[in-house]
Amino acid sequence: MNKSEKVQFVINELERLYPETPIPLDHKDPYTLLIAVLLSAQCTDERVNKITPILFKKADNPFHMVNLKVEEIKAIIRPCGLSPRKSKAIHELSSILINKYDGKVPNNMDLLEELPGVGHKTASVVMSQVFGQPAFPVDTHIHRLMYRWGFSNGKNVVQTEKDAKRLFPKDLWNKLHLQIIFYGREYSPARGFKKEKDFLTIKIGRKSIINQYI
Repeated sequence: MNKSEKVQFVINELERLYPETPIPLDHKDPYTLLIAVLLSAQCTDERVNKITPILFKKADNPFHMVNLKVEEIKAIIRPCGLSPRKSKAIHELSSILINKYDGKVPNNMDLLEELPGVGHKTASVVMSQVFGQPAFPVDTHIHRLMYRWGFSNGKNVVQTEKDAKRLFPKDLWNKLHLQIIFYGREYSPARGFKKEKDFLTIKIGRKSIINQYI
């Protein structure tokens, strides 16, 4: 297969495996998803989903969040890791949302990235999954699989995102990035993968990667 055929093969197989792509992080609106994605940095979605109900019971909007002390937030989110930094960011961005955007999460990539603790990936998730704007957030699963499949050089996530956007149709980005994440978790983890499971990599992957299976 040439590269375009491999890309189409991946699209078809992921659609077959994951016709539905529910957002892994529990939320009810743009603000709660923003906070959940922020918390997910270096933390599993499963753990975040255990912590956010506790946090959101106390404050599920910026107006209530700024009434909490940073130490209160930190105590709740400690199991997610990086709690000193994340708690400060949550408090500060909530204040900014109130003062600049009437408490609403802006529907704009650049404005989102200006918020404390909100990087490009977090902003991309919010833009794609809440506002429906085409984006291709790259997490460790996507970065790993794009390299294993020979679709990117694996040097950094910035290049991986550029390659993903170049190779995949724009109207598929929002769904496809979740499908790749689901596949990575189920079939092609970073460690302990088995050749009989990771059929996409065996079918189209780099020879150097495939040799690790044999």
